[in-house]
Amino acid sequence: MGFKCGIVGLPNVGKSTLFNALTQTAAAQAANYPFCTIEPNVGEVAVPDPRQDALAEIAASKEIIPTRITFVDIAGLVRGASRGEGLGNQFLANIREVDAIIQVLRCFEDADITHVEGGIDPIRDAEIIETELMLADLESLEKRLSRLEKKAQTGDKEARYQVALMRKATDLLEQGKPARMADIPPEQERDFQALNLLTSKPVLYVCNVDEASAASGNAFSDRVEEMARRQGAGTVIISAAIEEELAQLDAAERAEFLESLGLHEAGLDRLIRAGYDLLDLITYFTVGPKETRAWTVRRGTPAPAAAGVIHSDFEKGFIRAEVIAYEDYIACKGEAGAREAGKMRLEGKDYIVQDGDVMHFRFAT
Repeated sequence: MGFKCGIVGLPNVGKSTLFNALTQTAAAQAANYPFCTIEPNVGEVAVPDPRQDALAEIAASKEIIPTRITFVDIAGLVRGASRGEGLGNQFLANIREVDAIIQVLRCFEDADITHVEGGIDPIRDAEIIETELMLADLESLEKRLSRLEKKAQTGDKEARYQVALMRKATDLLEQGKPARMADIPPEQERDFQALNLLTSKPVLYVCNVDEASAASGNAFSDRVEEMARRQGAGTVIISAAIEEELAQLDAAERAEFLESLGLHEAGLDRLIRAGYDLLDLITYFTVGPKETRAWTVRRGTPAPAAAGVIHSDFEKGFIRAEVIAYEDYIACKGEAGAREAGKMRLEGKDYIVQDGDVMHFRFAT
């Protein structure tokens, strides 16, 4: 099950620098974790999770395999992309394939790096990107609506349903608001997402700041955080230049460099976790002497579907799951202790997997 975050932004905002740092970090992880560069602009990175180390230590696991998330460096956008300006068509096609959007906004001054809009204004940049996505969505919906409305007039129930669903999006878009702000009842959420609208995807704003502002941000990033709060979106403050340098250091050098900057952890670690949270993902674990492995599922996933992430046969033949909460596994010092303390539970098909669950599936072949 793959989850993709698309990294987008205007030219010269640090988008590619950030992606390069991500892929270099992933390459560094390759000594211990599975990693692949699928294409030049696609990379998978491990999601940092200290719980996994604690579990592996108790179980004396020979190998640790973390959960992963995919980042896609999408072609730069310029004003007019919805009309095909620049690499607009390529940009829009690529962004439809991702699950969430990470908008990189330039929050630093540098006379040597020009800005396509003539000056530094991250709010304006965010509005340009959002406007282009909204225009592309409107065009897409209008094309589909013209055909469906004719069909709906004949009494076709499915066509009427689709028209009503699309109108919820077009009403917002015509007001200059993204489709993700639509009030969609839970039973229609899957159908609404199937419309594959660019502005229905969750957004995370990344403030690319100068080195001196990496620890606490600056006036530019403060404005972005205020905008994000109004939208209910998240923000991460990062200095892409610092991250690129960090990616080339060994563990000891990284720790020393971070300390000298007053940082507790690399910004990329926060970005990776934020991307994971943005997609509303959780982690469950399988633990044993061979390996401690993390598995990714969306919040609200029932046990059989979670088992299916490991292998489709596990879902088809699901009988029940043995479940130990992470805190209980640690407190009881492993599976045997949890079993003796009555902390291992047998859960059936209706059980909703919780973040941190340590699970073992029983299934019929």
